[in-house]
Amino acid sequence: MQQTIRATEIKEFPLFEGQQTYERITEQITSIPMERHPMAWTIMFGLGFIGAFALLMALVYLVAVGTGIWGINQPVAWGFAIINFVWWIGIGHAGTLISAILLLLRQAWRMSINRFAEAMTIFAVMCAGIFPLFHTGRPWVAYWLFPIPNWLAMWPQFRSPLEWDVWAVSTYFTVSVLFWYMGLIPDLAKMRDRAKTKLSRILNGIFALGWRNSAIHWMRWEQAYLLLAGLSTPLVLSVHSIVSLDFAISIVPGWHVTIFPPYFVAGAIFSGFAMVLTLVIPFRILYPKLKEYITMNHIDMMAKVMLATGWIVFYGYLCEMFFGMYSGNQFEQFLVVNRFFGPYWAAYWALIFCNGIVPQLLWSPKIRQNLLVLFIISIIVNIGMWFERFVIVVMSLHRDFFPSAWGMYTPTISDWWLYLGTIGFFIMMMFLFARFIPMLAVAELKELWYKLYHGHNGHGGVHAHEPKPTAPAPQGGGQ
Repeated sequence: MQQTIRATEIKEFPLFEGQQTYERITEQITSIPMERHPMAWTIMFGLGFIGAFALLMALVYLVAVGTGIWGINQPVAWGFAIINFVWWIGIGHAGTLISAILLLLRQAWRMSINRFAEAMTIFAVMCAGIFPLFHTGRPWVAYWLFPIPNWLAMWPQFRSPLEWDVWAVSTYFTVSVLFWYMGLIPDLAKMRDRAKTKLSRILNGIFALGWRNSAIHWMRWEQAYLLLAGLSTPLVLSVHSIVSLDFAISIVPGWHVTIFPPYFVAGAIFSGFAMVLTLVIPFRILYPKLKEYITMNHIDMMAKVMLATGWIVFYGYLCEMFFGMYSGNQFEQFLVVNRFFGPYWAAYWALIFCNGIVPQLLWSPKIRQNLLVLFIISIIVNIGMWFERFVIVVMSLHRDFFPSAWGMYTPTISDWWLYLGTIGFFIMMMFLFARFIPMLAVAELKELWYKLYHGHNGHGGVHAHEPKPTAPAPQGGGQ
């Protein structure tokens, strides 16, 4: 008979709820993809599928007619495409931060949300890549962006930051997929062993790569996982820094500032954690089993990270104002005034409200424990981060050095169609992920359970002897 212990007895740092055993952790998480999914899943997947189909139709129409269907013009040659590219890349940053950096920093609370965040990263980067690819107007010759010998002697301009984007984003996507898949291998083996249909057993067996739960497998897996975490860590800083250099190396007022790399990275983590909360909160309601592993403590920690990065972003806004007014450059000074009182003033003040004022509610522990309010705040933050990209791109371009070249930018139906289509595609992919893959990292959660109740003497017992009974209650705390 297995001895159980209530995780709620851990007062200092509760990372589990309810009665847990090693077997129950496996059963609770791996059973979700095998069960009949609730009607809400069907509805949300259907809405996402409609959005993805709309995205496909928008791309077909775009290729057939050309980028003239967008609202881009002179002087605003960069419109929704670049705004949405930067926005989606930013959303994908939380996955790498949670998976890689928090792993290296040995933050145990990451283990319940890392797979969510990693999946979100992959799908967000897929959405982001669509915009610059089709913004070129010739997506069928996108291979020219890579140094591939060809009979036209077309060669990339490596001094262009747009070329840097190609390498940064492609590297980021490749490493993120490898990191996500590496963490999945032990759990896919569990899915293989518990599969109810032959097709499921075959597919999970293929992707589990012959995993047998042996000690040598765990040793090599941990080495590879740690190595990929080390490779992913500099990408958190480099990818969005390189994206920011698209703007920072130019001489356009509002772009030519040195704070853009750290400012963009902080904004990316800010919006990424907001999107994680936007997804995790409904999924906890949709699948009640997840509440035992994604506890209010995890929600609280993510809200605190949002608050901290939100202050960094808000500090960046203040620096932009100060640099512009103190620079003595009439063009920079005019840009600040134009943001405050120009034709797009509503977008700028919406940005300040969403990213500067609303996140201050997170100082209150009661707000951080209120799921409905926290869900609304996370959506407001992502809206604010979209407005930030709109302000950076459009308000810096539409009134530049010569009044004779001034113009206005108005997005068309096709712009909105494509943008909303990517949101639908993202929703569809997230719900497909929930349908076929364990949403939480079973192996890592069992390792964490072992460390909480058996001390920090390694984890071989959890992996090598499965299932194991839970340990007796710890003496003098939860560690």
